[in-house]
Amino acid sequence: MKNCKLSWALVIVLSIIVAVLGYKFTKGEVQPSDDGRQAVMLTKDERNALLLEMRNWLQSSQGILAAASEKDYAGVIKSARASGMAAEADTPGSLFRKIPVEMKALGFGTRKKFDEIAADAEEFKDSGRIVSKLSVAMNNCIACHATYRFIEVKP
Repeated sequence: MKNCKLSWALVIVLSIIVAVLGYKFTKGEVQPSDDGRQAVMLTKDERNALLLEMRNWLQSSQGILAAASEKDYAGVIKSARASGMAAEADTPGSLFRKIPVEMKALGFGTRKKFDEIAADAEEFKDSGRIVSKLSVAMNNCIACHATYRFIEVKP
């Protein structure tokens, strides 16, 4: 009987821990911001990593546009893949834990869209189609910037 009570107590404690961690993973570390967006609270290194990722997406977008305008499909593929899902391996785990689930969805969606642009360039070799897909991908960038800001906090 004592083992049964201990087992149930352990189940309850573990369930609470899983619930708290799940909530933290979903919510991230955010606070309301005075400009109406959500402020994501990051260390200096995490903020720098996130800003670098956004710069890389901007550089990839420019590279895609430049290559598409020249009908350089190998260049489109190279630029698009530089920001695709394979680049996710460079994202620090601590950053991933702090951003809210909606922002994670935008980030993964954007990476997938870059991979789709690369695949499309390989298959169709159509500049108009590439530019159209990039335009759709950039809506994720706009949504993220309209919703979030990134605040540096001391560890």
